Amino acid sequence: MAGAAVAGYYPGYSDILWTIFLLWFIVAAMSPYIRMRQLHAARLALIRRLEERLGAKVITMIHRQERVSLLGIPIYRYISIEDSEQVLRAIRQTPEGVPIVMILHTPGGLVLAASQIARALKRHRGKKIVVVPHYAMSGGTLIALAADEIWMDPNAVLGPVDPQISAGGKVYPAPSIVRVAELKGKEASDETLILADVARKALDQMKRFVVELLEDKMPREKAEEVADRLVSGYYTHDYPITADELRELGFTNVKTELPPEVYQLMELYPQEAAMRPGVEYVPGAPVERRHTAPVRGGGQ
Repeated sequence: MAGAAVAGYYPGYSDILWTIFLLWFIVAAMSPYIRMRQLHAARLALIRRLEERLGAKVITMIHRQERVSLLGIPIYRYISIEDSEQVLRAIRQTPEGVPIVMILHTPGGLVLAASQIARALKRHRGKKIVVVPHYAMSGGTLIALAADEIWMDPNAVLGPVDPQISAGGKVYPAPSIVRVAELKGKEASDETLILADVARKALDQMKRFVVELLEDKMPREKAEEVADRLVSGYYTHDYPITADELRELGFTNVKTELPPEVYQLMELYPQEAAMRPGVEYVPGAPVERRHTAPVRGGGQ
């Protein structure tokens, strides 16, 4: 009789709670991956739509500067060798004669990687357009200089391309190193003189490269003048160069209108969800006022 009473098993309250917790844990663990896949699919769909609209191959290189959470360690994205390998592969796979539109959002990065991308873009036999929705600094500017046209948001900026020299765990602008060595003269240390020698070579190399990128877009003399302006330390390295200033420098290929899909695409590269946004607003047009009386402060 006692054995018959326990012939079936009925889960208790604790078993149900454990099952619910396990399911919740699985869903929580998988949701970031699912969201990432959804964003990736949405980006690809928007890129295809943009390609159809422009009749061009669209390549994006978007480096968000917002902090990414990895064990609490901040991670930042820059132009890397991996980026150049992927971009060069995309350019090689684009048939001759097919235009290329490259969307850039980057603080810069390795000169080697940026120069490889710039040369590959320039050599492509087809129209090249670089689109800058927000900023393309340093190495990003090098890539923009290789394009036949630069499309920028009216508030977007490029930046100077003066080489940065690393020494003792610090980074110094090459033009500043040369000036310090010239000011100190014979009193300069061996290390300063060595750095100045490297800096002079870096400046000369960068000027020649910028001229190479620009000589088919403006007279050689003008290209050399622009190269000197962008490379020789006339600006600080983070100086924002607007579309208007580019035109003043002699760039006639700058346009300040972007397809709406570009802005939609940028929305699909969100910052880390766990971070509280520093800027918030209600999308769309402002709500119309529902009264005619002026708004008054308290006590009036």
